[in-house]
Amino acid sequence: MTTKIGIIGCGWLGLPLAASLIGKGYVVKGTTTSKDKLQLLKKNGIEPFSITLTENNIQGPIEDFLRTITTLIIDIPPKLRGKGPKESYIAKIQLLHEAIKKSSVQNIIFASSTAVYGDVKGMVNEKSLPVPNTSSGKQLVQCEQLFKNDSSLKTTIIRFGGLIGPGRHPITMLAGKQNLNGGTAPVNLIHLDDCIGIIETIIKTDHFGDTINAVYPEHPTKQDYYTQEAIKRNLPLPHYTQTFGKTYKKVKSCSIFLINNYDFLTTIN
Repeated sequence: MTTKIGIIGCGWLGLPLAASLIGKGYVVKGTTTSKDKLQLLKKNGIEPFSITLTENNIQGPIEDFLRTITTLIIDIPPKLRGKGPKESYIAKIQLLHEAIKKSSVQNIIFASSTAVYGDVKGMVNEKSLPVPNTSSGKQLVQCEQLFKNDSSLKTTIIRFGGLIGPGRHPITMLAGKQNLNGGTAPVNLIHLDDCIGIIETIIKTDHFGDTINAVYPEHPTKQDYYTQEAIKRNLPLPHYTQTFGKTYKKVKSCSIFLINNYDFLTTIN
């Protein structure tokens, strides 16, 4: 029987992930908040659904979407920046959790972030206690706990580092900037290809019930890394002020599953 997978949030990561899963023989149902994007999903072989989560309700046919799905990938990060009123991310996820409980879904992959570790100094791994210092980080921790504490669901939490890939790289914003701080800080990044590869490995091996830091294992300093990335792209070099003796956060993974089952595909460029 072909495994049917659902993806809540077919955006920068969710859409290419869905296309890759379909290429490997999975049946994929996916959601978007934009009705204009429904045809794009359909064109990529995804069974499309227009669904929007708010803190008060779920708009769209959530029951139809969840029907017959056994594995659900939740990839809707908090959007708490910018102007205007902020919606509660945890309230949205709580409503989604309630809908999931009424469905056939058994396995969850919840896309979280290394932001849950806040601004701690030194190396952190999956055994480190989250100490978020932003609203999004704090709400992500609450959402992680919501699923991890539900024994009726098997949930794997993936804490992604900074996401890079097609159309998305920090150097485009840093190029030419002067007097940047933290030049000696290590980068904690992951490429889109590895995000997809790790999720597919979890599904293939049925590895649910874990927490994984998904970060590329090499950590050059920001100054060295972003200077080289600017040179590659023929962009103005970023300039960092000199800082010495300060310790910054380095995110590592001690996941035995990741070490034994996954080889990173792409360097962080």
